[in-house]
Amino acid sequence: MTFHAQILTLYPEMFPGPLGISLAGRALEEGKWSCAPLQIRDFATDKHRTVDDTPAGGGAGMVLRADILAASVDNASAAQPELPILAMTPRGTPITQSRIRALAAGSGVTVLCGRFEGFDERLFDARPEIEQVSMGDIILSGGEIGALMLLDACIRLLPGVMGGASSGDEESFEQGLLEYPHYTRPNDWEGHMIPEVLRSGDHAKIAAWRKHQAEEITRLRRPDLWGRYKDARVQPASDVRQKNKD
Repeated sequence: MTFHAQILTLYPEMFPGPLGISLAGRALEEGKWSCAPLQIRDFATDKHRTVDDTPAGGGAGMVLRADILAASVDNASAAQPELPILAMTPRGTPITQSRIRALAAGSGVTVLCGRFEGFDERLFDARPEIEQVSMGDIILSGGEIGALMLLDACIRLLPGVMGGASSGDEESFEQGLLEYPHYTRPNDWEGHMIPEVLRSGDHAKIAAWRKHQAEEITRLRRPDLWGRYKDARVQPASDVRQKNKD
């Protein structure tokens, strides 16, 4: 099954961009995914192909018009009605690896890229099926870079793209933790040694060391993830105790 990517953008020339090389590029050539950038200006109604206007109530910048955006979204939905529609916006729900996996398991995604001051809010009132997502607590000049990030995260999970089916199973966020540290040759580099346990050949000890490292790194660097991870570990135990009482 081909993963279909539709991108609604003011800059279609940005796609596939970096997704045209390396793993994603090879997958594109092999037909594992398709890339269809769509120009939002094609749905403008005036000779200047205007897609934005000044903010109601005053203020800096320009706002993308709801009527033009809705026309582009409706066109994309008609072409690929089964695809979820995601709008790139810093006001959206933070994307998660579990959401990425769900998208990658589907038939594709339509991505709406914002620009300027963002979208006229009425677009989301009139098209509630649009999912607003954020790629992090940063501001970019447009949604295209976020769309590339989103698509790359999905494409690498498609069957056959990374190689082994389990290639992504122990990466950061897959188990609710940041990933453990990695090492490779030389064994001694500027006096820094590969941890002895990784050279022991004892797979059980290596697995335990990696889990401990992942937990410590997550606890120190991402207390938000660590809190959710701890809660998830406590919950099943509580459920078992409750069942035993019943």
